[in-house]
Amino acid sequence: MNQFERVAFYTLGCKLNFSETSTIARLFEDGGFAKVEFEDNPDIFVINTCSVTENADKKCKQLVKRAKKIAPESMVIILGCYAQLKPEEISQIPGVDLVLGANEKFNVLAHLEKKNEVQIVHQNIKHTHDFIPSHSFGDRTRSFLKVQDGCDYFCTFCTIPLARGKSRNASIAQTLLEAQKIAKTEVKEVVLTGVNIGDFGQGGEENFYSLIQELDKVEGIARFRISSIEPNLLSNEIIAFCLEKAQRFAPHFHIPLQSGADQILEKMRRKYLTGLYVERVHQIKSINPDTCIGVDVIVGFPGETDDDFLATVNFLKDLDISYLHVFTYSERANTGASKLGTKVPMDTRRERSKLLHLLSDRKKLAFYQTQIGKNKNVLFEQEENEGLLYGFTENYVKVKTAFDARLINQIVGVQLTEIDRDGLMKCHILTNFAS
Repeated sequence: MNQFERVAFYTLGCKLNFSETSTIARLFEDGGFAKVEFEDNPDIFVINTCSVTENADKKCKQLVKRAKKIAPESMVIILGCYAQLKPEEISQIPGVDLVLGANEKFNVLAHLEKKNEVQIVHQNIKHTHDFIPSHSFGDRTRSFLKVQDGCDYFCTFCTIPLARGKSRNASIAQTLLEAQKIAKTEVKEVVLTGVNIGDFGQGGEENFYSLIQELDKVEGIARFRISSIEPNLLSNEIIAFCLEKAQRFAPHFHIPLQSGADQILEKMRRKYLTGLYVERVHQIKSINPDTCIGVDVIVGFPGETDDDFLATVNFLKDLDISYLHVFTYSERANTGASKLGTKVPMDTRRERSKLLHLLSDRKKLAFYQTQIGKNKNVLFEQEENEGLLYGFTENYVKVKTAFDARLINQIVGVQLTEIDRDGLMKCHILTNFAS
């Protein structure tokens, strides 16, 4: 019998963190623990943290407070990126019992003996070389498959290389084994995740292009999506394969831009300029105009002038993209950006963020309007919600229809009919849908 029997998990941050939390949860379950919900008075709380923004750090502190209110005698374990970057700071949060760095998070069961003092198990990130294959579970329709970890790029705004170490991955053969585990479940869609997935292989004999060619052969998975890929690593052969040859890869790319001003891209130490980004978008749309393209943008980077921001706005206005993910720059310790340029006032950052969110809404609406009347395949993925069912087309249009239990976790042929007032697409179910 375990000293602790019930364990709850909470994940902050990216899809990669969700895949890793699922793997850590399986370690606990294999060790005889029962996984429960956060509010169900567990004996152990495991909080997997992010440190991309200051808000993620604050959220971690709030969660510890909430956990101790739910179960005052519980053990609270903090792991993930924030734990690697600031273990001493976390150890000072009242209620934290164990802090595990990047090297130790998958060895958590070996550190469960509760002590009177906070235990910190942490190594310099330079010593983190292992790659632990992971995938998320619990969602019947979708799983996040970790194919890569770490990053060698050191963009000036980013702490990820300090939190996760060098770029690394398993072999293609090992990655396929993980995908085949997912294929044996009910999951229909797999999202490939990592920190810099296009760097798979790091210049060795195996690369991301060869990986997706092999994944496309995995029986039992209907769809693969690429979560995010750097524009300089999104080669024409990857684009052509996904859009022309692949059986299972969705016509959907998420391509970080960060700024539409070349001088800001250079200060960010990005690996491309706007000209290359335009080429990638044109290449995608020339093959399949229905392809959905998402874009990451940072506003308020140090030294970003009104003219730089206007350049970003105009660049995005003219680009055939589908939606934006807008990030407001926040200062992070030990990054190059903290030493660059004049700080942009927070009010200005918020105003710029608001403007780009409005632009994103317009881009999304314009993209959805091009899809009206077309036949697409929707994976319906949610349980009943006020008499409605929701899902996504292969090109990432969010669709809703009247609830029908037969459609749940099915890929269904539909005709897209109109955009409702909530911005979602209505559809007509076709009789010859695939199951």
